[in-house]
Amino acid sequence: MDSPVIPFIPVHEFSPEPDIVIEDQHTQSPLRKRARHTSSLDITASESDQLEPLIMVSEELKSPVRDDAYYMADGSCVLRVQNTLFKVHRTILSKDQSFFGPMFTLPQGEFGEEGMSDDHPIILQGDTAEEFRHFLWALYALPSELIIVRSPKADLSRLIDIAKVSSKYTFKSTETWALDAIQEYLERNMSPLFNDNPLIRMFPTLSTRSSALLESEGQIARLIRLAQMCSHSRLMDTMIQLLQKLMSGSLHYSYLAMTLADEFNLRDLRGAAYLEVMQTSVFVCPGAGNGHTYVEGDIQETSEGLQRLVVSPIQQLRLLSGYYRLSKAWDRLRAVPPQFEHAPSCGATWHQHGCTQSWSDFWKEKTRSEGVLSLDSANVLGRLGIIVKEFDKWGSATYMHHDCKSAARRSIHEKVKQIQQALPDYFTEGGEY
Repeated sequence: MDSPVIPFIPVHEFSPEPDIVIEDQHTQSPLRKRARHTSSLDITASESDQLEPLIMVSEELKSPVRDDAYYMADGSCVLRVQNTLFKVHRTILSKDQSFFGPMFTLPQGEFGEEGMSDDHPIILQGDTAEEFRHFLWALYALPSELIIVRSPKADLSRLIDIAKVSSKYTFKSTETWALDAIQEYLERNMSPLFNDNPLIRMFPTLSTRSSALLESEGQIARLIRLAQMCSHSRLMDTMIQLLQKLMSGSLHYSYLAMTLADEFNLRDLRGAAYLEVMQTSVFVCPGAGNGHTYVEGDIQETSEGLQRLVVSPIQQLRLLSGYYRLSKAWDRLRAVPPQFEHAPSCGATWHQHGCTQSWSDFWKEKTRSEGVLSLDSANVLGRLGIIVKEFDKWGSATYMHHDCKSAARRSIHEKVKQIQQALPDYFTEGGEY
């Protein structure tokens, strides 16, 4: 009687849970919940997340088939990933201080050694056959084949798979090699999309969730998850900078940035993403209305010009809190201009009271100007930007020392920087700010 096969799942304190599966990069949305109203066959990402483990289980229940490329006649270890059998060499798998080396030294049970036949393979869970095939390519490829990863023809999806699987099984040098190749790829292709599809290159003008846009969002999400999984700060910084550029061009990417910032607690991204969503959309919670069901991630045009975005209840609470707190911050700022220290020469040759009064009069006038009032009260950064432009047009102030005027201008920029740094704290669901 055949013995039950125990799946191999490596666990150590420095790696994420090994059975985490990064979403497919092709047509599935990276987000947890997405609406699809263009077809009854579409599936939300939340449903995709729930279905993926079931799909993997169903794959594993099928009769296994030998992989065309990596079931080697002279291999010494049989591995099963989903319903695919790989037969490779233990000496290869044991390199690079991987998990496999210690595993192969463990004593075996009474039914014989696992991995010696198709009937008793070592079962690896949490990976797809394609991911593991890409990983084996990195282990077995010739130098002439590996050089492609440093060329414009590099396959980003394959590199992501290699880095993910290498990190999971602690192939440290392979992981580093793949992450470096990914970073080089991104630096060569910092246009916001990751293939040659012209729709993606026109990203700022996209208003519908085309398959190209979904693929681009999925690729960005996979890269951020990979950077988090591998603790690769350089890759994470690159992806955050990319998303910050993309947010101004599409609400889809603003929502993506907001959701990923929440998922991974990315403070540098959260404040800017929430601010962009607050200023460019009408945000509502999931529900039914006007004969239509709204689910998280749904984006629709409205007669008012702004797009309607369906967010989670906690996201809506944070957005409303941010609006309230920023409006209150403007009320305080409008009443009292930013403070600055008078220049030493001001006290010696000028009347400091007149200098201060001149600055106060300017601030009072410009905070009530038509340009400032045309912006929403919560758009504190936009209003300050207009005041900076008005200050540069001010020319010479009769009762304000030149050095004090420079200090006053710096005080506005310091206030802008202060608010930018504190943006994540405005968009929290509790307490006062």
